[in-house]
Amino acid sequence: MIVVVAVLGYGYASPYLALNQLKRAADARDAATVNQYVDYPALRQSLKDQVGGLLTRRIEARGNGNPFAAIGAMIGVALIGPLVDAYATPDGVAALLNGMPPRGVPGERPPAPSPDGENGEASTHHDTPPSAPPVASSAPATPPPVAGHDTPPQPPQTTAGYRGINEFVVTYQHGVGDVRYAAIFQRNGLFSWKLSAVDLNG
Repeated sequence: MIVVVAVLGYGYASPYLALNQLKRAADARDAATVNQYVDYPALRQSLKDQVGGLLTRRIEARGNGNPFAAIGAMIGVALIGPLVDAYATPDGVAALLNGMPPRGVPGERPPAPSPDGENGEASTHHDTPPSAPPVASSAPATPPPVAGHDTPPQPPQTTAGYRGINEFVVTYQHGVGDVRYAAIFQRNGLFSWKLSAVDLNG
C-alpha cells in the first residue's frame, strides 16, 4: 500500500519535477539536459502557429484598407522562420520559462544569458502537492530603468497545474490585466514530460 501511494505521489509530482529540471538546465544553457525535456519539432510547429497568429492579428488590426497591408503580411511570413529558429533553442526555452515569450517583432531573438548565469526569483503560485519540490520560476534580475530607455520587463506571476491527465500548463502573467501566455508540457511515457507547445494568447 505504501509503495502504491508513493508511486501515485511521484506520478502526480512528475511534471513539477520536469519543469524544475528544465528550468535549471535552460538557465544554465545545459543543452544536453534541455534536449531531454523539450519536444523540438512540436515546439517549433507551435511557435510557428502562435507567432503567425500574432502577426496576422497585428496586420488585420492595422490594415483597414491600407494598401501596404499585403506587403506587411508577406514580410511577416518571412520573419516567422528565423524567429522560430531563434526560440527553438536552449536560449529560447530559457526565455519562455522566464516570462519573455516572442512578441513577433522584426529581428526578435531571445535575450542573451546574463554573465553570472543567475536569475532573480519571481513571485509564484502553484498547486504543487507538499511532497513535490518547489518549482523554480524566475526571471533575469531587472536593473532600475535608465532615462530614455524602455522599462525592462518585471518578473512574472506564474501558476502551474494539470489541464488533463496528459497535459500540464505553466501560465505566466506580469500583472493584473496584462496579457498572459502559457508553456505547455505533454506526457511522454508514464512519468516523463516534455515542453511541446506555447500558447501566446494565455
